Amino acid sequence: MLRTWGWFLAGLVLIVAGSFLAHQVQTSGGRVEVRDVRFAGDGGIAQSGLLYIPRGATAATPKPAVLLSHGYINTREMQSPFAIELSRRGFVVLAADSTGHGYSGGTVLTPGMGGPAALRYLQAQPFVDRANIGLEGHSMGGTFAFAAALSQPDGYRSIVLEGSTPGLLGAPAPENPRNLAVVYGQYDEFAELMYAVPKGSQVADSAKLMKLFGITAPAVEGHIYGSLADGTARVFYNPPITHPWEHFSRAGVQPAVVWLERTLDGEAGGIPPQDQVWLWKEIGTGAAFAGFCLLLLGAFQGLLTVGKFRALNVPAEPVAARRDGRWWLAFALTALVPAATFFLFMKLGQVFFPMRLFPQWIQNQLLVWALANALIAWGLSRLLRTPKPRFVNRWGLSAGIAIATVAVGYVALAVVDAVWKVDFRFWVIGLKPLDAAHAVTMLPYLVLWAAAFLVTSRALVSSLPVRGESELAGLSAGKLAMSLGFVALLAVQYGALFSTGRMAVPSEPLNTIIAIQFVALLSLVGAIAIFTYRRTSSYVPGALICALVIGWYVTAGTATHWSPDFRLPPMGAAAKR
Repeated sequence: MLRTWGWFLAGLVLIVAGSFLAHQVQTSGGRVEVRDVRFAGDGGIAQSGLLYIPRGATAATPKPAVLLSHGYINTREMQSPFAIELSRRGFVVLAADSTGHGYSGGTVLTPGMGGPAALRYLQAQPFVDRANIGLEGHSMGGTFAFAAALSQPDGYRSIVLEGSTPGLLGAPAPENPRNLAVVYGQYDEFAELMYAVPKGSQVADSAKLMKLFGITAPAVEGHIYGSLADGTARVFYNPPITHPWEHFSRAGVQPAVVWLERTLDGEAGGIPPQDQVWLWKEIGTGAAFAGFCLLLLGAFQGLLTVGKFRALNVPAEPVAARRDGRWWLAFALTALVPAATFFLFMKLGQVFFPMRLFPQWIQNQLLVWALANALIAWGLSRLLRTPKPRFVNRWGLSAGIAIATVAVGYVALAVVDAVWKVDFRFWVIGLKPLDAAHAVTMLPYLVLWAAAFLVTSRALVSSLPVRGESELAGLSAGKLAMSLGFVALLAVQYGALFSTGRMAVPSEPLNTIIAIQFVALLSLVGAIAIFTYRRTSSYVPGALICALVIGWYVTAGTATHWSPDFRLPPMGAAAKR
């Protein structure tokens, strides 16, 4: 039994143990209640959030509250480090999905991004002290927070901008925000866009920050300008972190906790700001994500012993007898070409405009990159004239086992989400359940992902498996071939950033951050392709599993741009997102 179901059982153990750990940390061992909430936004848009309610917050004893907002192509879960640390200190916290993100309706371009409605919802909770509300926004979340502030100039007491700036991409902002803290990383990738300086370490010298603070000399880190009592206080923090570390590091979380504790009254207090436990929640959900990957492999292996799926059980016979020069050439091309073309094809993908069937602009760009690389893989296989293995493709059964395999993983996530209010994630990697709207959105995308993975997986399993190699060697080769190029790309970009203050290609901050998650995702793709081929002599089941998983992952986690009144932004604006 262990030989057949060992992968599955190992995955299940990791999912249960990791998710329970994450739940315990997120709820402070039961002292904080976490609710998945829905509320009405402006214009009839449905909005969502995670509401953290500490023990002791009641109508009789209302507590101070903080509204948290995430950045572009993120979701409410990305703010969990702030939510956990604030709620365990006695704050009520609403981590909201901006419009066009997560489970909130609307689009990225919806005015206010849902900030005003989220603030009203938070104020309406009977256990919230309406006179003690703070706002926090990371990156584009600053637009959300400033929209809330604009809607009610006296409805909040303080605000924290994490890696953000007033007027981001032309969005309106209050002229004099109340008690403002700016936390901006020394290695933030967007310094040029946000503060018109080449490096995040130079933001204190920027004209924009000095104007915002009402000073004529560079801001002194940690010094409070203005008056807390009359709401004019300003403070700047410049920790040695990057943009995605601003919401995933002690150095990014601590200044926000300090400022909100200083400017809001009534929390329990007593916990030093450097005492942070949120990372254990991420370790738990990260373990659960690893368990999900094992569960997929184990479910596939187990299903091969069930019913008609037994017909797929045809052990592969790779054509390569050893790792010779041709093998290493195929490995190198597989690793390097997708990473080398990533920035180019993502930029070209901007012409795949959002539309009714394909409303997510980032997913459209990713598909242009994936399909273009599939064509390159097909062309290289023709050019190199590599020997072709014997494939045993049973398309109907392959589609059935792919759907069944991913369904097992989906059920595991749905149960965890329902019971413990956590998903599978670590840092920028996050897999969420699909709501009905996103499930419908995913269907047209699946066709394109399937096309890309069918070609790519065929090329991969035609060249990399070696006769007689161990399972570990085969899976390792597949994972490294798919991900190593992105490791190199990130090493170049961040090596330059940490040594000089600027990335090697400074015009690609967003796509560089997007690329981080592809190290893990492409490793999973390589493992699935090799694992399923070894057992079926076919590239089809693995390709369809990858299409389902990646289509689900991207659709649930990225942003929606299209609506019936969608209009293209001015020329060049898309490149500055």
